[in-house]
Amino acid sequence: MSVSGGAGGSRRERLRDATMAEIKATARRHLVTAGPEALSLRAVARDMGLTAPALYRYVDSRDDLLTEVSTELYDELTSSLEAARDKQPAEAIGPRLVAASWALRTWALAHPTEFGLLFGSPLPGYAVPSEGVLHEAGRRFGLVFAALFAQLWEQRPFPCDRTEDLDAALVGQLAAYAESMGSPLPPGAVKVFLECWVRLYGLVCMEVFGHLKFALDDAEAMFADMLRTNGVALGFDEPPDARR
Repeated sequence: MSVSGGAGGSRRERLRDATMAEIKATARRHLVTAGPEALSLRAVARDMGLTAPALYRYVDSRDDLLTEVSTELYDELTSSLEAARDKQPAEAIGPRLVAASWALRTWALAHPTEFGLLFGSPLPGYAVPSEGVLHEAGRRFGLVFAALFAQLWEQRPFPCDRTEDLDAALVGQLAAYAESMGSPLPPGAVKVFLECWVRLYGLVCMEVFGHLKFALDDAEAMFADMLRTNGVALGFDEPPDARR
């Protein structure tokens, strides 16, 4: 795995970091041009003018490289969402949610192969690590939306089912998920969060993977309407708006 020396690291550490960055950039180019299935350490080494054994000094395996690249992609996506969110006033939670949502669609449409690697079907033979850097990167991505929902709940609780009106098995799962995310939301509010996320994520996936072409050439207007639906679910009289 890569070892970061930071800005104040030794020359050897800086050279290692630079080489690792080039390895990941080269691997990403292969992913985009040929797809994840075609990615190999030998091809990456060849493009960089390295031998395969030399590459193994930086990554242990193809799976290790996929983990490194996926982690970097999550970080890039998360940074895009945060940048869009932070263009809105800190107290304007609705517009911040909308801005992050538009940023997700924008990044996904600009990087469909990378989006597919993160959110598409699992690659054959690649076991996504259940912990470690990739897991934490995915968690940071999820927290962009989860934290905004928690802030909205604290600012102005939105309509949701009472815990006693929900199936006990569902309540247990919702409570466990909230605990894993460090969220203060009660089960009913977590359910609203997941319902909003399913609409957002589902529409982005269908558009990116071309599954709306049977009906829509351009899904932008439908995406905007979906965000209005989410706004109504969150109790906004006027759906929040934000610059894209």
